[in-house]
Amino acid sequence: MTKAAELRQKDVAALEAEVKALQKAHFGLRMQKATQQLGNTATLRATRRDIARAKTILAEKQAAK
Repeated sequence: MTKAAELRQKDVAALEAEVKALQKAHFGLRMQKATQQLGNTATLRATRRDIARAKTILAEKQAAK
């Protein structure tokens, strides 16, 4: 789980890369769930919230320009 303080230290390009990586991880988790291979389904919620957190901070940084 990524903390908001850690994300705020990153620049816009790093945040965009973080969002892309989190979305890729979330896709992998969804595929594991679909094939009955995912043991802990709470990780889906956690990654979804991490994506939202990163996107929110990214939007804040872009609006501040």
